Amino acid sequence: MVSVWVVILMLFLIIPVLMMISSTFKYYFRIYSYLAYLMLLATVLIPWCLVMSGGRSINNMRYVRAVMRQVKYVYGLKMEVEGEENFQVEGPYVVISNHQSSIDMMGLMEVLPDRCVQIAKKELMYAGPVGMILYLVGVIFINRKRTTDAKNALDEAVQTILKDQVRVWVFPEGTRNHGGDLLPFKKGAFHLAVQAQVPIIPVVYSSYYSFYSKKEKRFSTGNIKIRILPKIDTQGLSTDDIPELLEKSYSVMKEAFWEISGHLKNANTNNAAACST
Repeated sequence: MVSVWVVILMLFLIIPVLMMISSTFKYYFRIYSYLAYLMLLATVLIPWCLVMSGGRSINNMRYVRAVMRQVKYVYGLKMEVEGEENFQVEGPYVVISNHQSSIDMMGLMEVLPDRCVQIAKKELMYAGPVGMILYLVGVIFINRKRTTDAKNALDEAVQTILKDQVRVWVFPEGTRNHGGDLLPFKKGAFHLAVQAQVPIIPVVYSSYYSFYSKKEKRFSTGNIKIRILPKIDTQGLSTDDIPELLEKSYSVMKEAFWEISGHLKNANTNNAAACST
């Protein structure tokens, strides 16, 4: 009978070879190991948060943030942050950012301001240890399939922002976007900011295409640029102003996305030129 240790040794020898000869294997190995690593970290952090804060508390985010900031080193990702001074705003605000993949979590934890929680789809609450840790740090869950539930959750979020003086982080695209551009924004984040009369602070991640592509099954080491843009005030605005507010936010974020993802823009330009010849 083959020893378990022999099997483990063989895996340790085979996996590096497969990663060198197959980019597809490397992609899946890094993705699934990343997700498994998040599960492991969440499992370790759950009892810690329960002991330190006694249950669900925004204060638990400081522990999760401290641990998650180390994950980028495991996967060889370098974060370049611009505009951190734009987070130096007193009181609550709404952060909006583009959403490309689960890798965004590393960038989010890199720049996450104090007393800030995410708004996330309710399905994530049932994602095992990760769902539990999201609950413990105070993430606001929304059932996007039921309009009434989503509206009630947003109303509660407004009350939470004002009562507890917290900041919230929202992905206005509503889903992950692998297309190399920004998807149209949904209105939820803007309703939230206007109802609470708090500013919006846009955050933009550069394209991951140079090191990550779900379609092409690539995931290697690389750089992520994160640009924090100046706040956009909502004081005095009403629901009638939301379309203009959304368009303004989308415009400045799209411009920033292309500025910090220049390599992708150049590649698209070159591809277009090649197709025309």
